[in-house]
Parts: sequence; C-alpha cells; structure tokens
Amino acid sequence: MTDSAQNLVELTAVDFAYADHGKPILSGLTMQFPRGKVIAVMGGSGCGKTTVLRLIGGQVRPQAGTVSFAGTDIHTLDTRGLYAVRRQMGMLFQFGALFTDLSVFDNVAFPLREHTDLPDSMIRDLVLMKLNAVGLRGARDLMPAQISGGMARRVALARAIALDPALLMYDEPFAGLDPISLGLTARLIRSLNDALGATTIIVSHDVHETFQIADYVYFIADGRIVAQGEPEALRASTDPFVHQFVHAEADGPVPFHYAGPSLAEDFAGGVR
Repeated sequence: MTDSAQNLVELTAVDFAYADHGKPILSGLTMQFPRGKVIAVMGGSGCGKTTVLRLIGGQVRPQAGTVSFAGTDIHTLDTRGLYAVRRQMGMLFQFGALFTDLSVFDNVAFPLREHTDLPDSMIRDLVLMKLNAVGLRGARDLMPAQISGGMARRVALARAIALDPALLMYDEPFAGLDPISLGLTARLIRSLNDALGATTIIVSHDVHETFQIADYVYFIADGRIVAQGEPEALRASTDPFVHQFVHAEADGPVPFHYAGPSLAEDFAGGVR
C-alpha cells in the first residue's frame, strides 16, 4: 500500500494462535498502517480483528513474522521498552471501559497522572481541553453511572487522546450506540485523527460509518487478508465475501448456519 518509511505500524507475515486454542487465528498476515491515515480492519466475528490490536499493543506475541511500531519490533521489547512504546498509543476499548469509581474528569486525568510529572494545574487544563474536544467539558464532575452510553464512549475517547498519542486504536467504537451518537463518534474519530496528525486503526462491523471515515480498509477471513482497498472500491467490489459483508446478505461465503447434520438427518434421529 505504501513504502515502509511512511508507515507507523507494520505487520509482516504474521502467524498467531492462542496456546489453548490450537487453530491458527492469523496466518501470514501482512498489513500496513500509514502515518496520518484512518485504516479499518473488518471481517466476521472471531476472524482475528481484535487480535491484530493485541499484537500491536504487545499483549500477545506472534509465533512467526514481525509487528513493528515506528521501526521497532514490538515483540522484541522488554517490559520497560513496551511500556515506553505504549505511551505513544491510545486505546478505546469496546464499550469504553471507564473506571466506575472515578469521575469523568479523573478518568481522563488518569493517564496523565500515571505517565507524566505535570503539575495539577496543567493536568486540569489538559483534561478540560480533551473533554471540550469531545463536547463533555460540562460533564467533568459526573460519574460514569450518571452519563449515557454514548457520552461514556466520548469520555473514553478523551482519555485515549490524553497523551496526544501517535497511534489511536478503536475496538468496535460504534457498538451499541444510537444513530446520533454513532454518527457523532465517527466524525470525532476522523476529526481527532486529523487534528493530532495521528494514525488510527478501527476494528468495526459497522460498514456505513466506517466507510465514511476510513482511508483504507482491510477485510480478514480465516486469519488472512481476503480483500483490501479504498472504501468506494470495496463498496463496488464483486468479490463474494466483500459483497456479502458490505451488503449484509445472508447467502455467501460466510454461512448463516453453523456446520452440522442436515435438517432431515437431525429430525430423523428422534429425541436425544
């Protein structure tokens, strides 16, 4: 897609399987995430999308291949080096994952207090700036239980950008949102990426909103890249998998029914 000098993150020929799973999750996966771009990783449930984020964050290590961040192989770092790299990454977890016993303000302040020696006055100003960027400066004193799901997602987004990271990762950022919150969150992801000059990776099932803001899309199936390209090209693709996924069709390479005996065989078998 681009040459290596332009890429903040690269996965090269990555194989990965969980020790207790047996079956390979990712096989020979090669992906590039250029600086300043919004890149989407899409595919069916269980295809390995979130595992890609875990590999980049160093939570798991590949059995083969390399995962690099700014030219450094993530899986070769010791604990100290890994923590240093993670300070350049912001993560929006599915459903936000706010600290329930901390206020909105303290949730956003947490990474600043954890990773910097800034005075309280500067932390206060930075937190208010981040909350203002997501439209929630007025909610700073509320607790997570006092705000809506869409607002919680925006607070989590403010926390993810607290350290002005070079890389922003989003795991299903649109799940469970109403149409207004969904559209607002999508626009925020795009505008914050552009304002920060960051690289953004979105793992999502939501085709419409993701295609609206992504510069490039990877489709994963059975642990491999089955299609990639710009959103408009993929929307017009005749590839069976892409067409089924983009147009939410029941019939296609991804089966609706879990594999098993035929219906006639099951009914003929009697009561179990």
